[in-house]
Amino acid sequence: MDFNSLLQGVNCSCGKPHRCDIDAVYIEPGAIARLSELCTPYDTILFVADENTFAVAGRQAETVLDSKTVKRVIFSGETILIPDETAIETVRASLEGVDLILGIGSGVIQDLCKYVSYFSDIPYMIVATAPSMDGYASSGAAMILKGMKETVSVGLPKAIIADTEILKAAPIRMIQAGYGDVIGKFSALCDWELSRIVNGEYFCQYIYDMTYQMIEKVLSTAEGLMRREEASIQALTEALIVVGILISFVSTSRPASGSEHHLSHFFEIVGIVKDEPYFPHGIDVAYGTVVTTEIREKLLATTYDRASFRQSGEAYQRTMKEIYGPVAEGCMALQDKVGFYKADRAGVYKEKEADIKAVFAKMPSAEEIKQMLSLAELDMAEFYELYGEEKIEIAKLYAKDLKDRYTVLWMYYDLFGGENDR
Repeated sequence: MDFNSLLQGVNCSCGKPHRCDIDAVYIEPGAIARLSELCTPYDTILFVADENTFAVAGRQAETVLDSKTVKRVIFSGETILIPDETAIETVRASLEGVDLILGIGSGVIQDLCKYVSYFSDIPYMIVATAPSMDGYASSGAAMILKGMKETVSVGLPKAIIADTEILKAAPIRMIQAGYGDVIGKFSALCDWELSRIVNGEYFCQYIYDMTYQMIEKVLSTAEGLMRREEASIQALTEALIVVGILISFVSTSRPASGSEHHLSHFFEIVGIVKDEPYFPHGIDVAYGTVVTTEIREKLLATTYDRASFRQSGEAYQRTMKEIYGPVAEGCMALQDKVGFYKADRAGVYKEKEADIKAVFAKMPSAEEIKQMLSLAELDMAEFYELYGEEKIEIAKLYAKDLKDRYTVLWMYYDLFGGENDR
């Protein structure tokens, strides 16, 4: 993959300028040695890692940067790190005299670094330790602020260092998560097209097509992932980073995140609030893609002359508080601001029924998605075993309330919410 060419940007017929201000991306064996040259302008570097990621890559990075002054923020590797106000302040407390933040890790570590870097005006780089998600090159940081899952528009890393020798040794669950995140793009792209039809939302065919190419590239080598074959790990990592660049191109995560991500966020937030277990993000995205595909199949078999369902304000508030506890007020305030509950989309659904169904019909079937997941030994049985039918049904109706984005979950609620009113 010619990342240097891609990073220079694309002149696109959609009319929106596409650019990504990352200086360098290296995905190769021994890429960590690139830090020596990349960090030449910086004297004092803050390493941000957890105990596990520091062990697999931090010590190597220190050896490469032995001429620099290095400070450390090392989080526990025993508990799940939450990218919240406490974690932010832990990093900020060590910034005095720092010229560069060097994240060593994957999802949460890079989100923390990205967030702190932007708001402290200190550049950062990331040493990837797992091909587990697509956020390395995106301009959004997935944070949990005031209990709410929020994607904050921030900056980009100066460089991404993805050493395939390190990546192929990542925990297999993280490799599965990255694969699941890629499979989730089927659902995200479908939601993007749906919103273009229903809401007239901006859409870029170039970004859509290139994201689809990344899915196909990963699928072509997927059988080698569980054997940690370097070609498969390389393809997965490239796809995840390219999708992040595409997100930066359009300044929206639309190509990569839709209803399947909202389901993942639901299980994460409810898990945190109620101290219940949940899967790693990409695993939930994978299984959420099957659920949202089943929703689309139901909508394909439905005529859109049904009246849109609307809960009463009192019933809605009661349900939200039961589901989300202390986070409910933030969710309701978000939805009040967005106004999706106030909009009546029944007429649009009926008028655009043929167009909507044509988009749904392009998606692989739920059974085909399950087969793709089986290549990485992901089985829906564990999803239902962990969450149960009732919690999954609640998620299908109320995961949408965590975000300000229209997806197929809104259409499902509009047309079938009354049948599921609790």
